[in-house]
Amino acid sequence: MNTGMRRMVPVVLGLGILAGCGGSAGDVEEIKKGQKDILAKLDGLEKSVQGIKAAGAAAAAPARPAVDPNTVYQLPVASSPVRGPKDAKVTIVEFADFQCPFCSQAAPLVDQVLQKYPKDVNYVYKQFPLPATMHPNALPAAKAALAAAKQGKYWEMHDLLFKNSRELGADKLEEYAKQVGLNVDKWKQDMSAPDVQKQIDDEMKLGQTAAVSGTPSFFVGGKRLMNRSVDGFSEMIDAQLKDKKS
Repeated sequence: MNTGMRRMVPVVLGLGILAGCGGSAGDVEEIKKGQKDILAKLDGLEKSVQGIKAAGAAAAAPARPAVDPNTVYQLPVASSPVRGPKDAKVTIVEFADFQCPFCSQAAPLVDQVLQKYPKDVNYVYKQFPLPATMHPNALPAAKAALAAAKQGKYWEMHDLLFKNSRELGADKLEEYAKQVGLNVDKWKQDMSAPDVQKQIDDEMKLGQTAAVSGTPSFFVGGKRLMNRSVDGFSEMIDAQLKDKKS
């Protein structure tokens, strides 16, 4: 039972006992019976509230579809930014959100993998900002990064946004634009450009075709990464490199 409710009961009932201090033994027994009745009702009320909360949570979080790790998705690079050699044998694609703390934590992991395979692997970032009700700064940050790309500074902005993923308000985004050396006026115009919004929309649709429902979601050679670690990446990369050699 809620502790606040528990604390309140003795206070109210205590006042009843004090008010009846001069009463008969029968009066006291009646008060005690009333106490038990109230406690029982409060217990029942709390159980009802908890049941309503549980039902609401279940309705708000529908079950995610099962994912087959052997499915190979077609994920064209298109106009998405690429880090690493463009002619790499294996491509890592990530669908991510700049305000997602797990995406921020995964960024150094990607760097480690690229350092391990400097010639054979490249990395493509796809914008997948989660709804504003969850991450209100995700969409503006995605636009900020793509606007920076128009001035050849995508990866500089990408890295800075993830380093400051908890501070992505409008003022901060402008501050980051200055830090990476952008023409801020042009950058602001590009953030509102229709082609920037279209790229975000297209990449989100592409993610949905690959059953992306959360961030970060990684794909190695089109297959979904299930073990998000250097070893997990390496296992998939090595297998694909071996297949290409044979």
